[in-house]
Amino acid sequence: MRLRTAFRFLSFIALALLAATTWAGSAEAQGKAAPNPANPKIRAITAFINLDRAQYQQQVADALKMLKRAQTTFESRGYQVQTIRIATQPFPEYTKGLTNEQAVAFFKQLDALAEQQKFAMAIGPAMLNANDSAAQADLLAEILSNTKKLNGTVVVAGEDGVRWSAVGAAARVMKKLEESTEHSQGNFRFAAIALVPPLTPFFPAAYHTGFGHQFAIALESANVVAAAFQDARDLGMARQRLIDSLATVAFDVEHHAGRVDQETGWAYMGIDLSPAPSKEASIGVAIENLTKQPFGMSGTLTAAATITAAIKDVKVKQTGYTGLMLPVLEDTRLAQRWSEGRISMDALLSYSAVCGTGLDTIPLPGDTSAEQLSLIISDMASLAVKWHKPLSARLLPVTGKGWGETTDFDDPFLVNATLQQLDKK
Repeated sequence: MRLRTAFRFLSFIALALLAATTWAGSAEAQGKAAPNPANPKIRAITAFINLDRAQYQQQVADALKMLKRAQTTFESRGYQVQTIRIATQPFPEYTKGLTNEQAVAFFKQLDALAEQQKFAMAIGPAMLNANDSAAQADLLAEILSNTKKLNGTVVVAGEDGVRWSAVGAAARVMKKLEESTEHSQGNFRFAAIALVPPLTPFFPAAYHTGFGHQFAIALESANVVAAAFQDARDLGMARQRLIDSLATVAFDVEHHAGRVDQETGWAYMGIDLSPAPSKEASIGVAIENLTKQPFGMSGTLTAAATITAAIKDVKVKQTGYTGLMLPVLEDTRLAQRWSEGRISMDALLSYSAVCGTGLDTIPLPGDTSAEQLSLIISDMASLAVKWHKPLSARLLPVTGKGWGETTDFDDPFLVNATLQQLDKK
């Protein structure tokens, strides 16, 4: 009797183990595990390709194969991957010999492919070099006006200083996109960039200047910052907590990215630890956890400097901005403080002096002129040159809206906010 009972018990254990193994195999096949709430989201896995018009479809297919392999790898380890993305070399390099109409037609085809395959694409900067023609920026405005999934930039400062013709060209692109895209949302896919290095995984700034066949990771880690700063006794404790938390995540991400590198042959170029927010996953809330003051009050700049210093102390392979991101319309708390008039562009620029990434998703009245936009862009570019750091300006003037009115953007990544006077102090 005892032997029979023992046999039944062992049989039950064997069946349970078989079921568990089968379930685990099924989960591995599906490539997904329940997201770990302690993990940040992966905002983007960005592949860099050296695009050739004659074989772009195959190049995109090869990149997507790697990106989906990487997505499966991270999702099976408890990470939620928000987007997969592809970035190219500066687009004027592969539109040589085309008329503007032919170039726009090509990018419409590329955009349709991105829509079909569900990836975002950055086509690199116009005016990468100081002597590039402003006509390249005008073409970029046409391309972005006629597409929905493509992103691009104009380089307005480099090692040689501020490039004033590029500043004016970038302002013209912004006005064109304001007037020619639905809800004036085209500027969400455009930025004026200054000293932003290649291989940045965040959009719209992403591009490369090499051979391609590389990838990088961007995090959405405002929740990690908020948790690290919660109930911290002082700045020293907050900074060390953040270093420890980011290091734990970064080393884990780097380990899995290394696997993708080895298994696919695509070179892993690093992680941008800039703690990007996303609506309720708010960097504004994280900073208020530390300062115990509304964002924009005294202590905000110190908090910004603390976060950036912690990021730079994490000893993993880093790429991109590697600084604090303060995108006003991508963060519910920042949008609230902007609407309350607690944040100004001058304040955001002062924070950028100790962090990054400049002026990001700033809502502006529709009557903001190209000349006014140029002045705002030149302030950002001058700061980038002065401190030799990557900054950008993603400004969103809204047609038909005046100060005191609320934006009506229709985008899952954007929060609406009240427009403020440009000269408000």
